[in-house]
Amino acid sequence: MSKHIRQEVRVAIDENNPAIVRDEDLCVECRLCAGICNEYVGVNNAYDLAKTGGRSVCIHGQCIPVCPTNSLQIKSSCDAVRKAVADPDKIVIFSTSPSVRVALGDAFGMADGTFVEGQMVELLRRLGGDYVLDTNFAADLTICEEAAELIERITKAKGPLPQFTSCCPAWVRYCETFHPEMIPHISSAKSPIGMQGPTVKTYFAKKMNLDPKRVVHVAVTPCTAKKAECALPSMVGEDGMPDVDVALTVREMVRMIRANHVSVDTLVEEPLDTPLGFGTGAGVIFGATGGVMEAAVRSAYYLVTGKNPDADFFTDVRGLDGWKEAVADIDGTKVRVAVAHGLGNAARLLDAIRDGRANYDFV
Repeated sequence: MSKHIRQEVRVAIDENNPAIVRDEDLCVECRLCAGICNEYVGVNNAYDLAKTGGRSVCIHGQCIPVCPTNSLQIKSSCDAVRKAVADPDKIVIFSTSPSVRVALGDAFGMADGTFVEGQMVELLRRLGGDYVLDTNFAADLTICEEAAELIERITKAKGPLPQFTSCCPAWVRYCETFHPEMIPHISSAKSPIGMQGPTVKTYFAKKMNLDPKRVVHVAVTPCTAKKAECALPSMVGEDGMPDVDVALTVREMVRMIRANHVSVDTLVEEPLDTPLGFGTGAGVIFGATGGVMEAAVRSAYYLVTGKNPDADFFTDVRGLDGWKEAVADIDGTKVRVAVAHGLGNAARLLDAIRDGRANYDFV
Protein backbone atom coordinates (compact mmCIF):
# COMPACT_ATOMS: atom_id res chain seq x y z
CA MET A 1 0.00 0.00 0.00
CA SER A 2 1.24 3.48 -0.83
CA LYS A 3 2.42 5.62 2.10
CA HIS A 4 0.95 8.65 0.36
CA ILE A 5 -2.50 10.16 0.78
CA ARG A 6 -4.76 10.11 -2.30
CA GLN A 7 -3.53 12.34 -5.12
CA GLU A 8 -6.82 14.22 -5.35
CA VAL A 9 -6.13 15.43 -1.80
CA ARG A 10 -2.47 16.44 -2.04
CA VAL A 11 0.72 15.96 -4.02
CA ALA A 12 2.98 13.09 -3.04
CA ILE A 13 6.44 13.98 -1.70
CA ASP A 14 9.00 11.22 -1.21
CA GLU A 15 11.49 11.36 1.66
CA ASN A 16 14.41 11.50 -0.77
CA ASN A 17 12.99 14.48 -2.70
CA PRO A 18 16.04 16.73 -3.19
CA ALA A 19 14.10 20.00 -3.03
CA ILE A 20 10.86 19.70 -1.03
CA VAL A 21 9.93 18.34 2.40
CA ARG A 22 6.54 18.04 4.11
CA ASP A 23 5.79 18.61 7.78
CA GLU A 24 2.95 16.18 8.37
CA ASP A 25 1.87 17.94 11.57
CA LEU A 26 1.06 21.09 9.60
CA CYS A 27 -0.84 19.55 6.67
CA VAL A 28 -4.59 20.25 6.79
CA GLU A 29 -5.37 18.45 3.50
CA CYS A 30 -6.66 21.65 1.92
CA ARG A 31 -6.02 20.32 -1.61
CA LEU A 32 -4.33 23.51 -2.81
CA CYS A 33 -1.07 21.75 -3.67
CA ALA A 34 -2.94 19.14 -5.68
CA GLY A 35 -4.88 21.87 -7.46
CA ILE A 36 -1.83 23.87 -8.55
CA CYS A 37 -0.01 20.73 -9.63
CA ASN A 38 -3.03 19.56 -11.62
CA GLU A 39 -3.96 22.80 -13.35
CA TYR A 40 -0.73 24.78 -13.71
CA VAL A 41 2.05 22.20 -13.59
CA GLY A 42 0.19 19.22 -15.04
CA VAL A 43 2.05 16.52 -13.09
CA ASN A 44 -0.11 15.32 -10.18
CA ASN A 45 -2.96 14.34 -12.49
CA ALA A 46 -0.66 12.88 -15.17
CA TYR A 47 0.43 9.75 -13.30
CA ASP A 48 -0.94 7.14 -10.91
CA LEU A 49 0.85 6.23 -7.68
CA ALA A 50 -0.54 2.71 -8.00
CA LYS A 51 1.45 2.30 -11.23
CA THR A 52 4.70 3.76 -9.89
CA GLY A 53 4.94 1.46 -6.89
CA GLY A 54 4.06 4.33 -4.59
CA ARG A 55 6.91 6.54 -5.82
CA SER A 56 5.99 10.14 -6.43
CA VAL A 57 6.71 12.02 -9.64
CA CYS A 58 7.86 15.54 -8.86
CA ILE A 59 9.46 18.28 -10.94
CA HIS A 60 10.11 20.38 -7.82
CA GLY A 61 7.90 23.23 -8.85
CA GLN A 62 4.97 25.29 -7.62
CA CYS A 63 3.39 23.54 -4.63
CA ILE A 64 5.35 25.30 -1.85
CA PRO A 65 4.07 28.86 -2.54
CA VAL A 66 0.40 27.82 -2.34
CA CYS A 67 0.67 25.85 0.92
CA PRO A 68 -1.15 28.02 3.51
CA THR A 69 0.22 26.26 6.62
CA ASN A 70 3.90 25.94 5.66
CA SER A 71 3.53 22.16 5.62
CA LEU A 72 5.39 22.07 2.29
CA GLN A 73 8.84 23.59 2.67
CA ILE A 74 12.10 23.97 0.79
CA LYS A 75 14.63 21.33 1.79
CA SER A 76 17.02 23.76 3.41
CA SER A 77 20.67 24.08 2.42
CA CYS A 78 21.38 26.91 4.87
CA ASP A 79 23.31 24.72 7.30
CA ALA A 80 25.55 23.43 4.51
CA VAL A 81 26.45 27.02 3.60
CA ARG A 82 27.01 28.00 7.25
CA LYS A 83 29.31 25.00 7.73
CA ALA A 84 31.29 25.90 4.62
CA VAL A 85 31.84 29.55 5.53
CA ALA A 86 32.85 28.55 9.07
CA ASP A 87 35.57 26.23 7.77
CA PRO A 88 38.80 28.19 7.29
CA ASP A 89 40.01 25.59 4.81
CA LYS A 90 37.09 26.18 2.44
CA ILE A 91 36.78 28.81 -0.30
CA VAL A 92 33.12 29.72 -0.71
CA ILE A 93 32.07 30.99 -4.13
CA PHE A 94 28.53 32.22 -4.77
CA SER A 95 27.12 32.26 -8.31
CA THR A 96 23.95 34.35 -8.63
CA SER A 97 21.23 33.83 -11.23
CA PRO A 98 19.79 36.81 -13.17
CA SER A 99 16.43 37.04 -11.41
CA VAL A 100 17.89 36.88 -7.90
CA ARG A 101 18.97 40.52 -7.95
CA VAL A 102 15.35 41.55 -8.41
CA ALA A 103 13.60 38.91 -6.30
CA LEU A 104 15.84 39.79 -3.37
CA GLY A 105 14.63 43.39 -3.36
CA ASP A 106 11.03 42.20 -3.33
CA ALA A 107 11.79 39.98 -0.33
CA PHE A 108 12.81 43.07 1.66
CA GLY A 109 9.72 45.08 0.80
CA MET A 110 11.22 47.18 -1.96
CA ALA A 111 9.16 48.25 -4.96
CA ASP A 112 8.55 45.59 -7.61
CA GLY A 113 11.44 45.42 -10.05
CA THR A 114 13.99 47.10 -7.78
CA PHE A 115 17.48 46.18 -8.99
CA VAL A 116 19.74 45.33 -6.04
CA GLU A 117 22.76 43.70 -7.65
CA GLY A 118 25.37 45.76 -5.81
CA GLN A 119 23.66 45.30 -2.44
CA MET A 120 23.25 41.58 -3.15
CA VAL A 121 27.00 41.23 -3.66
CA GLU A 122 27.75 42.82 -0.29
CA LEU A 123 25.10 40.67 1.38
CA LEU A 124 26.72 37.49 0.09
CA ARG A 125 30.14 38.68 1.21
CA ARG A 126 28.74 39.40 4.67
CA LEU A 127 27.37 35.86 4.71
CA GLY A 128 30.94 34.62 4.23
CA GLY A 129 31.40 34.44 0.47
CA ASP A 130 35.00 34.73 -0.69
CA TYR A 131 33.89 35.44 -4.26
CA VAL A 132 30.55 36.45 -5.78
CA LEU A 133 30.12 35.62 -9.46
CA ASP A 134 27.45 36.21 -12.07
CA THR A 135 25.68 33.25 -13.65
CA ASN A 136 24.89 35.66 -16.51
CA PHE A 137 28.37 34.72 -17.74
CA ALA A 138 27.25 31.12 -18.21
CA ALA A 139 23.82 32.19 -19.49
CA ASP A 140 25.69 33.80 -22.37
CA LEU A 141 27.50 30.50 -22.99
CA THR A 142 24.20 28.62 -22.98
CA ILE A 143 22.50 31.02 -25.37
CA CYS A 144 25.42 30.95 -27.81
CA GLU A 145 25.31 27.14 -27.86
CA GLU A 146 21.51 26.97 -28.21
CA ALA A 147 21.52 29.55 -31.02
CA ALA A 148 24.34 27.80 -32.89
CA GLU A 149 22.57 24.46 -32.49
CA LEU A 150 19.31 25.93 -33.80
CA ILE A 151 21.07 27.24 -36.91
CA GLU A 152 22.58 23.81 -37.56
CA ARG A 153 19.24 22.08 -37.11
CA ILE A 154 17.55 24.47 -39.54
CA THR A 155 20.28 24.73 -42.18
CA LYS A 156 21.97 21.32 -41.94
CA ALA A 157 19.20 19.11 -40.50
CA LYS A 158 21.47 18.10 -37.61
CA GLY A 159 18.55 17.37 -35.33
CA PRO A 160 14.77 17.26 -35.29
CA LEU A 161 12.64 20.40 -35.24
CA PRO A 162 11.32 22.06 -33.27
CA GLN A 163 14.28 22.50 -30.96
CA PHE A 164 13.30 22.92 -27.31
CA THR A 165 15.26 25.05 -24.87
CA SER A 166 17.08 23.15 -22.13
CA CYS A 167 17.58 25.83 -19.46
CA CYS A 168 14.77 24.84 -17.08
CA PRO A 169 15.36 21.58 -15.14
CA ALA A 170 11.65 21.30 -14.24
CA TRP A 171 10.73 21.39 -17.92
CA VAL A 172 13.46 18.90 -18.88
CA ARG A 173 12.38 16.47 -16.15
CA TYR A 174 8.74 16.83 -17.21
CA CYS A 175 9.59 16.10 -20.83
CA GLU A 176 11.80 13.12 -19.96
CA THR A 177 9.07 11.65 -17.74
CA PHE A 178 5.89 12.24 -19.71
CA HIS A 179 7.07 12.81 -23.30
CA PRO A 180 10.26 10.74 -23.77
CA GLU A 181 9.65 10.67 -27.51
CA MET A 182 10.44 14.41 -27.51
CA ILE A 183 13.86 14.08 -25.83
CA PRO A 184 15.79 14.39 -29.15
CA HIS A 185 14.16 17.79 -29.61
CA ILE A 186 15.70 19.20 -26.41
CA SER A 187 18.83 21.29 -26.98
CA SER A 188 22.03 19.49 -26.06
CA ALA A 189 23.30 22.65 -24.31
CA LYS A 190 23.52 22.55 -20.52
CA SER A 191 21.66 25.14 -18.48
CA PRO A 192 23.51 28.25 -17.28
CA ILE A 193 24.26 26.77 -13.85
CA GLY A 194 25.23 23.53 -15.61
CA MET A 195 27.91 25.50 -17.46
CA GLN A 196 28.82 27.83 -14.59
CA GLY A 197 29.63 24.96 -12.25
CA PRO A 198 32.50 23.33 -14.16
CA THR A 199 33.75 26.76 -15.29
CA VAL A 200 34.13 27.83 -11.66
CA LYS A 201 36.02 24.71 -10.64
CA THR A 202 38.31 24.67 -13.68
CA TYR A 203 38.87 27.98 -15.46
CA PHE A 204 38.08 30.32 -12.55
CA ALA A 205 40.01 28.22 -10.00
CA LYS A 206 43.05 28.15 -12.27
CA LYS A 207 42.77 31.85 -13.07
CA MET A 208 42.63 32.79 -9.38
CA ASN A 209 45.19 30.15 -8.31
CA LEU A 210 42.65 28.30 -6.14
CA ASP A 211 42.69 24.62 -5.21
CA PRO A 212 39.37 23.35 -6.64
CA LYS A 213 39.21 20.70 -3.91
CA ARG A 214 38.84 23.51 -1.37
CA VAL A 215 36.13 25.32 -3.33
CA VAL A 216 32.52 25.14 -2.16
CA HIS A 217 30.43 26.41 -5.05
CA VAL A 218 27.02 27.75 -4.01
CA ALA A 219 24.44 28.52 -6.70
CA VAL A 220 21.92 31.17 -5.62
CA THR A 221 18.88 30.42 -7.74
CA PRO A 222 15.25 31.45 -8.18
CA CYS A 223 13.84 27.93 -8.19
CA THR A 224 13.72 24.78 -6.05
CA ALA A 225 14.11 22.66 -9.21
CA LYS A 226 17.72 23.83 -9.38
CA LYS A 227 18.40 21.78 -6.23
CA ALA A 228 17.41 18.64 -8.11
CA GLU A 229 19.43 19.69 -11.17
CA CYS A 230 22.61 20.29 -9.16
CA ALA A 231 22.28 16.79 -7.66
CA LEU A 232 22.24 15.08 -11.08
CA PRO A 233 25.07 12.63 -11.94
CA SER A 234 25.76 14.74 -15.04
CA MET A 235 26.69 17.63 -12.72
CA VAL A 236 29.81 15.86 -11.46
CA GLY A 237 33.21 16.47 -13.01
CA GLU A 238 35.67 13.86 -14.23
CA ASP A 239 37.57 14.29 -10.97
CA GLY A 240 34.49 13.22 -9.00
CA MET A 241 33.82 16.68 -7.59
CA PRO A 242 30.30 18.14 -7.94
CA ASP A 243 30.10 21.17 -10.21
CA VAL A 244 27.78 22.83 -7.69
CA ASP A 245 28.06 21.84 -4.04
CA VAL A 246 24.98 23.68 -2.76
CA ALA A 247 21.91 25.20 -4.43
CA LEU A 248 20.38 28.00 -2.36
CA THR A 249 17.05 29.64 -3.19
CA VAL A 250 16.31 33.33 -2.65
CA ARG A 251 14.01 32.45 0.24
CA GLU A 252 16.83 30.54 1.98
CA MET A 253 19.25 33.39 1.36
CA VAL A 254 16.80 35.82 2.97
CA ARG A 255 16.52 33.57 6.02
CA MET A 256 20.30 33.53 6.38
CA ILE A 257 20.48 37.31 6.06
CA ARG A 258 17.85 37.80 8.77
CA ALA A 259 19.45 35.18 11.01
CA ASN A 260 22.72 37.11 10.76
CA HIS A 261 20.90 40.37 11.65
CA VAL A 262 22.07 42.11 8.49
CA SER A 263 20.22 45.37 7.90
CA VAL A 264 19.62 46.03 4.23
CA ASP A 265 19.55 49.76 5.02
CA THR A 266 23.27 49.70 5.80
CA LEU A 267 24.35 48.05 2.55
CA VAL A 268 26.55 49.72 -0.03
CA GLU A 269 26.89 48.54 -3.62
CA GLU A 270 29.86 46.32 -4.42
CA PRO A 271 30.92 44.89 -7.80
CA LEU A 272 30.81 41.25 -8.78
CA ASP A 273 34.16 39.46 -8.95
CA THR A 274 35.91 39.14 -12.28
CA PRO A 275 36.53 37.50 -14.68
CA LEU A 276 33.15 35.75 -14.23
CA GLY A 277 31.43 38.88 -12.96
CA PHE A 278 30.01 40.13 -16.20
CA GLY A 279 27.47 39.16 -18.83
CA THR A 280 25.56 40.62 -21.74
CA GLY A 281 21.94 41.65 -21.99
CA ALA A 282 21.19 38.20 -23.40
CA GLY A 283 21.99 36.63 -20.05
CA VAL A 284 20.09 39.27 -18.09
CA ILE A 285 16.76 38.67 -19.85
CA PHE A 286 16.86 34.97 -18.91
CA GLY A 287 15.07 36.21 -15.79
CA ALA A 288 12.00 37.30 -17.80
CA THR A 289 9.38 34.95 -19.19
CA GLY A 290 10.13 34.68 -22.90
CA GLY A 291 13.61 36.13 -22.35
CA VAL A 292 15.47 32.93 -23.20
CA MET A 293 13.69 32.70 -26.54
CA GLU A 294 14.34 36.36 -27.31
CA ALA A 295 18.03 36.03 -26.42
CA ALA A 296 18.41 32.89 -28.55
CA VAL A 297 16.75 34.39 -31.62
CA ARG A 298 18.75 37.62 -31.35
CA SER A 299 21.96 35.58 -30.95
CA ALA A 300 21.07 33.43 -33.95
CA TYR A 301 20.57 36.61 -35.97
CA TYR A 302 24.07 37.77 -35.02
CA LEU A 303 25.66 34.40 -35.79
CA VAL A 304 24.07 34.36 -39.26
CA THR A 305 24.53 38.01 -40.25
CA GLY A 306 27.50 39.13 -38.15
CA LYS A 307 25.44 42.13 -37.03
CA ASN A 308 23.48 42.93 -33.90
CA PRO A 309 19.75 43.21 -34.57
CA ASP A 310 17.85 46.40 -33.85
CA ALA A 311 16.58 46.89 -30.30
CA ASP A 312 12.99 46.21 -31.39
CA PHE A 313 13.91 43.29 -33.67
CA PHE A 314 12.18 40.57 -31.65
CA THR A 315 10.18 41.28 -28.53
CA ASP A 316 6.93 39.45 -29.32
CA VAL A 317 7.40 36.56 -26.87
CA ARG A 318 7.80 38.48 -23.61
CA GLY A 319 5.07 38.35 -20.98
CA LEU A 320 3.00 35.90 -18.98
CA ASP A 321 0.47 34.78 -21.59
CA GLY A 322 0.18 31.02 -21.52
CA TRP A 323 1.11 30.29 -25.13
CA LYS A 324 2.78 32.88 -27.35
CA GLU A 325 4.02 32.46 -30.90
CA ALA A 326 5.90 34.63 -33.36
CA VAL A 327 7.96 34.58 -36.54
CA ALA A 328 11.52 35.94 -36.65
CA ASP A 329 13.10 36.94 -39.95
CA ILE A 330 16.78 35.97 -39.80
CA ASP A 331 18.40 37.16 -43.01
CA GLY A 332 15.42 36.05 -45.08
CA THR A 333 14.77 32.79 -43.23
CA LYS A 334 11.47 32.73 -41.36
CA VAL A 335 11.94 31.07 -37.97
CA ARG A 336 8.67 30.07 -36.30
CA VAL A 337 8.87 30.14 -32.50
CA ALA A 338 6.60 29.56 -29.51
CA VAL A 339 6.89 30.15 -25.77
CA ALA A 340 4.87 28.26 -23.16
CA HIS A 341 4.41 29.81 -19.72
CA GLY A 342 3.70 27.09 -17.18
CA LEU A 343 4.03 23.37 -17.85
CA GLY A 344 0.30 22.91 -18.21
CA ASN A 345 0.53 25.09 -21.32
CA ALA A 346 3.69 23.27 -22.38
CA ALA A 347 1.77 20.00 -22.30
CA ARG A 348 -0.95 21.44 -24.52
CA LEU A 349 1.67 22.79 -26.90
CA LEU A 350 3.41 19.40 -27.07
CA ASP A 351 0.10 17.70 -27.86
CA ALA A 352 -0.50 20.19 -30.68
CA ILE A 353 2.96 19.53 -32.14
CA ARG A 354 2.52 15.78 -31.91
CA ASP A 355 -0.92 15.93 -33.53
CA GLY A 356 0.24 18.19 -36.34
CA ARG A 357 -1.87 21.14 -35.22
CA ALA A 358 1.19 23.32 -34.57
CA ASN A 359 4.45 23.65 -36.48
CA TYR A 360 7.47 25.48 -35.03
CA ASP A 361 11.23 25.63 -35.39
CA PHE A 362 12.04 26.63 -31.83
CA VAL A 363 10.05 26.31 -28.58
